[in-house]
Amino acid sequence: MRISRRGLLRSSAVTAGVSALPSLAQAAVAATASRTATLGTTVGQVIVRGPKSAGGYRALVRRAGEPHLVRTDLGVKAAAGRARRRRGLLAFAQLSDLHVVDHQSPMRVEYVDRYEDQSEPGDPVPGLFGSAYRPNEMLTAHVAEAMVRAINEVGRGPVSGRPLAFVIQTGDNSDNSQRNEIRWNIDLLDGGTVRPDSGDLTRYEGVMDGDPTYYDTHYWHPDGTPDGLADDRPRAELGFPTVPGLLDAARRPFRARGLDVPWYTAFGNHDGLSQGNFPETTQFGTVATGPLKLVSPPAGMSQQDLLDALRGDYAGFLAGLATSPYVREVTPDPERRILDRAALVEEHFTTTGTPEGHGFTSANRRDGTAYYTFDRGPVRFIVLDTVNPNGEANGSLDQTQFGWLGRKLAASDDRVVVICSHHTSGSMDNPLVGTGGDTEPRVLGDEVLALLLSHRNVVAWVNGHTHSNNVWARPRTGGGGLWEINTASHIDWPQQSRLLEILDNRDGTLSIFATMLDHRSPVEYGGRLDDVTHLAALGRELAANDWQERESTRRGRRADRNVELLVPAPRFLRQ
Repeated sequence: MRISRRGLLRSSAVTAGVSALPSLAQAAVAATASRTATLGTTVGQVIVRGPKSAGGYRALVRRAGEPHLVRTDLGVKAAAGRARRRRGLLAFAQLSDLHVVDHQSPMRVEYVDRYEDQSEPGDPVPGLFGSAYRPNEMLTAHVAEAMVRAINEVGRGPVSGRPLAFVIQTGDNSDNSQRNEIRWNIDLLDGGTVRPDSGDLTRYEGVMDGDPTYYDTHYWHPDGTPDGLADDRPRAELGFPTVPGLLDAARRPFRARGLDVPWYTAFGNHDGLSQGNFPETTQFGTVATGPLKLVSPPAGMSQQDLLDALRGDYAGFLAGLATSPYVREVTPDPERRILDRAALVEEHFTTTGTPEGHGFTSANRRDGTAYYTFDRGPVRFIVLDTVNPNGEANGSLDQTQFGWLGRKLAASDDRVVVICSHHTSGSMDNPLVGTGGDTEPRVLGDEVLALLLSHRNVVAWVNGHTHSNNVWARPRTGGGGLWEINTASHIDWPQQSRLLEILDNRDGTLSIFATMLDHRSPVEYGGRLDDVTHLAALGRELAANDWQERESTRRGRRADRNVELLVPAPRFLRQ
């Protein structure tokens, strides 16, 4: 059973990229550099890890920006003079994998994360339990707010100069499909007061406080060490700082500014499955809203024992440990209830932003589905629901949706088509069937990609899930093809989003410009806990130093970040 977001990355995402780029132009599109620098994108400056200090901990530093590199992997020539001829068709922004976390929820499984550090012979596959805990997870709402501010400040495509038409988030908007997490995500993008707190609103009730009864040295404890106990491993060995007051500061309400443009959404596995892996059950809802939170694995329990407990009677398992030092009593909270797909869709109609429903339609409300289309000028967006409700992190399509996709593509000959989804084609390899009465075979990524390539006006597939920056050329037999544009998360380093622009070069080709965007916060938080953007800065620094992520390459290669992607123009634009 695939559990880990990191495990997914290790097994497929890194190796799925282009192995060689002989067609990558050595020259950058220099004319865009000065313009984007003033707009605050990574063409002007980038944020990277600095030198290692004690314990390997790294501060972050600014470096020179990265102009766009030209990619012609699909065999489309980059004709001279296209910059003078081209006209912008559309500019928009992509957010992915915000993972707005209720970091005190009883349905969190932070305690299994240590098995990624302590793998032994006979354990489940390495990576199985990674990412169950992150030292920065109390700051996910602040990072999302800082990214909203960055998008508003930029406001337009840095190459075309066209105003951003909308923002689309490509799934895993919440971490555990809880109502409060989903609500925080909507309110962050809409604007308004957000209070990223749950349970007892007067105190923190999670795994990182200084309560000596439940103190566990695997977790980072920003307030310091309780009297008479040993320092936690992150501070003792890995160079993590002591930041008194952080847990209280992270729970304070703040005023979210909201996006200045309409926003759309897609359904991710963490929006549709408990912990992104397990089908929703009544018992998981009972645990999420209940009074018992497992902090540490019971003595003598193996990885497999804990996995079996999660798959079995988890509520009963917790109840049996209620008087042990492994389980702490927390304040029950009905706002932590887990929403199914239909309830999540419905929640998006309670909004102050536009459009109402944020892409979800009356048909989605009626049928309990989460796929739809919308048009912006000459561009049609087809948004897929790639979550397999039968479980596991990776995705696939049901047969009904696959048929719907074929019909929508056939009716889009007069449009430039962009596909949006949570999963990548390579991570749509989940064939599980059996729940909800649907026993038909699932449609996997290779079949979906083949269908898309059979329609020459499909130019891009925009997605997330891997928590990494990747840009893959997907060639079509006979020439041309589409670009699969995969963007990093907001919870793992480097915490970036993308600006995307489609331009008609008026020579039978389109250019898709992809520009990475860092969230609008200082490089260093400077000890300030009184401001959202400084908390977001600390969140980024902590993510860069997550001990399971320190050597990660989630920023991607140079050719996965600021790029110009050449693709044949659809026939209707050449007439």
